[in-house]
Amino acid sequence: MNLTPYQDLLATDISDAQGQGFAMDIGIKSLLSPTPSIMGVAFTVRCTDRSNTYMHDAIYSAPKGSIIVVEADEDNYAVAGGNVCAVAQQNGIAGFVIDGVIRDLGELRNLNFPVFARGVFPKPGGKSKNGESQVTIKCGGVKVNTGDLIVADEEGIVVIPKNEIEETLATALAKQQKAEAQSLADWRANHEKKISEIVNG
Repeated sequence: MNLTPYQDLLATDISDAQGQGFAMDIGIKSLLSPTPSIMGVAFTVRCTDRSNTYMHDAIYSAPKGSIIVVEADEDNYAVAGGNVCAVAQQNGIAGFVIDGVIRDLGELRNLNFPVFARGVFPKPGGKSKNGESQVTIKCGGVKVNTGDLIVADEEGIVVIPKNEIEETLATALAKQQKAEAQSLADWRANHEKKISEIVNG
């Protein structure tokens, strides 16, 4: 699917077109400032037992333009560092969304590579067969599958299930265009009337 017509959509626009349960919790934030905006197809990874092997494999396995989305079982080991981010960037990965932590924040800033995570931690994970990729994971409280669409920006992170991408994007774009065409005066009049009806009705 060509995502170009939808690149200007914000996480808020997507969220307005969805029900509950698709926005990740506020603990996962951009490690860069200003916050970058990324949109791409998810490539999922689960890290377990302090092993980041499958995360490291994903930077070679995930298709160009993907967002690697990670569920880590603990926040006391980094699933990635500066070199992993650099290689991911070289390989065309759009960014990371990690329910866990990374390290080498200074290197990340120099790369200007988008990473959304719970924070940083100096100790790296180990390497073992533990973990898996391209499976259903939970990231920020939201179920994510490889092939789902991720939109992440300063407003938050939202997930669009694979079979709902086209419909959700079209709805979000229509809502965005309608909002942009409405003046503040018109919005205020409609808003004031609606609130008044709720409060006084």
